[in-house]
Parts: sequence; C-alpha cells; structure tokens
Amino acid sequence: MILPIVAYGDAVLKKQAKTIDKDYPKLEELIENMYETMYGAFGVGLAAPQIGLPIRLFLVDATPFAEDEDLSKEEQEQLKTFKKTFINAQILEEEGEEWAFNEGCLSIPDVREDVYRQPKIKIQYQDENFETHIEEYDGLIARVIQHEYDHIEGVLFTDKLSSFKKRLIKGRLTNISKGKIKIDYRMRFPAMSKKR
Repeated sequence: MILPIVAYGDAVLKKQAKTIDKDYPKLEELIENMYETMYGAFGVGLAAPQIGLPIRLFLVDATPFAEDEDLSKEEQEQLKTFKKTFINAQILEEEGEEWAFNEGCLSIPDVREDVYRQPKIKIQYQDENFETHIEEYDGLIARVIQHEYDHIEGVLFTDKLSSFKKRLIKGRLTNISKGKIKIDYRMRFPAMSKKR
C-alpha cells in the first residue's frame, strides 16, 4: 500500500526517532509499504519519519544510480544490487574530505541543493530479521545512507545549507508546507493535518 509522504514543515521530520524491537506492530507490512511508497515516488531512500512514524527505520535502494556513466564500473556494479533495510541504525564513524553532491528529498519536492558530506561511513544496524551488522560504505551509497540516517535524527538536508542558501529557498519551503506544489505522488501537508 502506498502511504502519503509527509511534507516539509511537519513536526515529525524534526524529531529524533525512537529505537524499536522485533515486536513492533506489523513491521513486515510496514517495510513492504515503505518500499512500495518509495518506488511510487521514484525515490532511492525513505525513512519512517517521512511517513509520519518517529521510529529508527529507513530503507535504501540505490539501483537507479547504477546507470550513472560518470561512475566507475566497480561503483556501478555495487549500486546495481544495493537494496537494504536499516533498523536502529547508528553511524559509528564518518571520515574523509567532505564533497558536494546535489541532493533532493521526497519530503521537500522540487528543491535540490549541493550538500557537503564525508565520503566514508561505518554504520551499525539491524536488518529486517533483527540481525546486527557493522558495515563500511563510501561514495554514493554512503551519501544516501547519511541522508536517510539524518531523517531518523530529525535533520533535513536543508538544515545543512548556508544561511544564504536557506534564505533563497525559504519561499519554496513555505509553499511546500502549505501544499502549494504540484507533485505526482501522495503527500500529507502540515496545513492539512491541522485542519483535521
């Protein structure tokens, strides 16, 4: 089932998400719905806060990036098969010289900006079977994970922009929070939530 994606301005996007355990109600169904929602919006990642749930769960499917011809064959191969569910994730290390990449977000449609992030991460997480993993990633995969991880920490990519950039996009962000935007996937806007 495709769920509405929460738009910029909703308080759930600014909350630090809570840890869950394997008894979380209907977790398997929730994960399935999140993948369906992400694919329906042509995303490469989706975090639970983006569907209104302040829990430490996000998923990544980096396969669309495998088509990028600017990447090495090795990186294309790695991206081609990268699909994972991350539960209760903790980034243990981030290292390397920060690099810019143009990021967007399903909760902030039609806004894309260069964000600086470190290229290498070490992350601990549980998969959908609650088995614990500690893994290292770099390049685009690390970036997508960092972006989704920020969501469970209550951080949006727009929070990482300079105050000048933030001023430039302020009007567009206000319009998104009011639902004054054309999109081709289901969204829930803060203004609509308040009217209920």
